[in-house]
Amino acid sequence: MKPFPKRIRKLLVRSTNWIGDAVMTSPAIRTIRQNFPDTEITLLASPWVADVFQASPYVDRIFPYRKKDRHGGLMGKFRLAMDLKPDKFDGAILLQNAFEAAFITFLARIPVRGGYTTDGRGIFLTHGIRINQDVKQKHQVNYYQEMLKGLGLTPGENDLEISVADESLQWARAMLLDQAASDIKTVIGINPGAAYGPAKRWPSEKFAALADQLCHDSHTLILVFGTDADSDAAERISTTVTNKNNVLNLTGKTSLSQAMGLISLCDAFVTNDSGLMHVSAALKTATVAVFGSTNPVTTGPYSDNASIVRTELDCSPCLKTHCPQKHFKCMENIEVNDVLFSLRNLMNTLNKK
Repeated sequence: MKPFPKRIRKLLVRSTNWIGDAVMTSPAIRTIRQNFPDTEITLLASPWVADVFQASPYVDRIFPYRKKDRHGGLMGKFRLAMDLKPDKFDGAILLQNAFEAAFITFLARIPVRGGYTTDGRGIFLTHGIRINQDVKQKHQVNYYQEMLKGLGLTPGENDLEISVADESLQWARAMLLDQAASDIKTVIGINPGAAYGPAKRWPSEKFAALADQLCHDSHTLILVFGTDADSDAAERISTTVTNKNNVLNLTGKTSLSQAMGLISLCDAFVTNDSGLMHVSAALKTATVAVFGSTNPVTTGPYSDNASIVRTELDCSPCLKTHCPQKHFKCMENIEVNDVLFSLRNLMNTLNKK
């Protein structure tokens, strides 16, 4: 197969659909820009992940994939292809693996289309790359970089890199000034949710007990992050903590970009394996990640400022949404003091650097 052509005037890059996956493609996005310094790069992204790249210096613009309205259903795919055609893209690189990603770029008549030949979509790719099974045993950032290497591009560094939009950072700073008491010295984010089923979630009562211990120090402010789906867990945290003035429930109250701004201002972030975990890692915030059903080797926080808390069990990681053994020991066996120790140890270590 010939290498992906370097003389591309307008390039479409198809983003992944989950926040965490999008963050883990950030090294690949940087690699694409390094290989195409003078190319106009457009990112095709769903609205809920677009904020990850809103301020990226490596993307010229974001084309919204409106899957919930205009581009939804089978006819929506054809509509999206027709929406893309007037831009006359010379090439497309598909970081997303789905069949539809290749099909849509084919319908849009983009002449050069590169990506993994997953889901039987190889027929629609001019530059199809077979997955090297060894890469699945490494961290997922390598997965996207290996694809670009297969296309003949020169891969760059694997470090995660995302930028917070200026307006979101200013909003976050103003919000903390408005909400936090003047004697607050430490801000710790807590993220009790995770989208891929309950097996990824450390019990909310343990998050609540952790927050309560942290709030024994009246100079500590706890920010609770999440979507509307995490409101029950956030409510448990808010009602459990003795010093309630030191807990701010933000679940369902921020955009992703605003959450990114706040996380960048946190001194530390305690989280399940989730999209916001990867956001915290990319922003170089001290990150303590609690792992149960998923594999920290492949999807852990890719950062030197992170630590992982997990229980060693024969059945973990099972990669299931619900515990197949019905005991949930991978999470239940992790005590509040285990996470607290990891958090304090990480913060002390980073403070000495």
